[in-house]
Amino acid sequence: MVKALYGRASTENTRALQRLQARVQSKLLNQLYFLDNSDPRYVVSRRYEMECLDILHKGRILYAEGEYALSERLLQKAMRLAKQGEFTQYTVQSARLLRTLYSEKTLRPRYRAMSKQLAKWQQLLSLEDEAERIYAEMQLEMALTVNTRRNVLPTMPAQLSQLETLHRKAKTFNTFNVLYKARLSYEELRGNFREIIHITALAAKRLREDGLNVRRFDKRFNHYMSVFAHLRGQQAQAGLKLAETYAREFHPSSSNWFYFYEIYFLLALHAEQYARAQQILLTTRKNPTFMKQRAAALQRWDLYRAYAEFVLPPLRVSVVRRREITQWSLTLPEYNRDKRGHNVAILILQLLHFLRERDLDEVMVRMERLRKYQQRHLREESNLRNRLFIRLLYVLVEKNFDPAISEERGKKLLQQIKETPPPGNAFAEVEIVPYDQMWKLILNILRAGTPVSKFPAEEPAS
Repeated sequence: MVKALYGRASTENTRALQRLQARVQSKLLNQLYFLDNSDPRYVVSRRYEMECLDILHKGRILYAEGEYALSERLLQKAMRLAKQGEFTQYTVQSARLLRTLYSEKTLRPRYRAMSKQLAKWQQLLSLEDEAERIYAEMQLEMALTVNTRRNVLPTMPAQLSQLETLHRKAKTFNTFNVLYKARLSYEELRGNFREIIHITALAAKRLREDGLNVRRFDKRFNHYMSVFAHLRGQQAQAGLKLAETYAREFHPSSSNWFYFYEIYFLLALHAEQYARAQQILLTTRKNPTFMKQRAAALQRWDLYRAYAEFVLPPLRVSVVRRREITQWSLTLPEYNRDKRGHNVAILILQLLHFLRERDLDEVMVRMERLRKYQQRHLREESNLRNRLFIRLLYVLVEKNFDPAISEERGKKLLQQIKETPPPGNAFAEVEIVPYDQMWKLILNILRAGTPVSKFPAEEPAS
């Protein structure tokens, strides 16, 4: 870049480029002051927090310039807005500066009154800080490996009890919000998705009845957790209806939009609304910021696309695309930590693709890979649904891929799958298409023709 701009890559030109980059960055950062935070599809607290910070900043400047009268008015306004939004840290900052101002102006009654208020808000801030510390440590542990999350689960009730105690003392939005998110995390790890639906429904009701601070509560997060719980709690039809209503609440430029649309897409698949799933996928890929997602997210969308195309009738997929899927299936890894939660889905998709292609040799290779993966990574009780489905796939092998016999012999296993609830998120492999639906698709594929080997066994010499 130095050579392209200045014609020669020298130390002096490199420094000139660095200075240019710094100036451009400074100008870009200045544009942050002009962002429109009023769009309701953003985090609702953003506009109120930015307004509060803006007035507090101006009050500080006026105080530094000795304009005490103007500064006092702005600082009082900042504190009033901070109280309305329950931004305790800004309430403390405003009150502290007002106390200093009253001290310098020797306004003793105001000084004493502000000191009393400040002590109260500092105590609340201390309780909020402790609640946030506990929650941050919980999040750190849950962000690590599956084993770590499994180990942290027994410690969470004690942490929730601590958060409940802090909230009873403080009774602020911040302590409520931390407790609310911690409860959702705990129930998610346990796999208690009905309780998540209850928690989110209760929060939505409190918001409607003015029981929660409308300037702070992020209803979009509540929407996301609700539809997520409907998906994992096997209530796809109800969840899809909610997702269709909630989708308009998310701004397309937000990364949260993509997370929500992942759940929206999966709900459509689980509800067997395959055409709707394709529409959602198309909407997602048309988003101008689609390619700005992390590599892992883009790979997930590729996997979702392959599943969506698999469940549609074959004639709806072009020959070129089917060749792409074949090549893609051959290059997918057996096990990848970056694809944690999707490794089984990848292996199953590979198997199903070659089953549809009637390639017995590749099908058997994938069956062996699934067997090895099960032995190494699916031994826990939480992986029962995965193990049952793999056993169901082996029924196909045992019965020479005969659809009628396989369907009859697989009934018991299929019923066990239906009766086995999905595990908590700490341990879960994602079912992009539910296993009971996938079994029906497999049988339909086999009815169209069973797989054959490209290398038939040689007949014995006579």
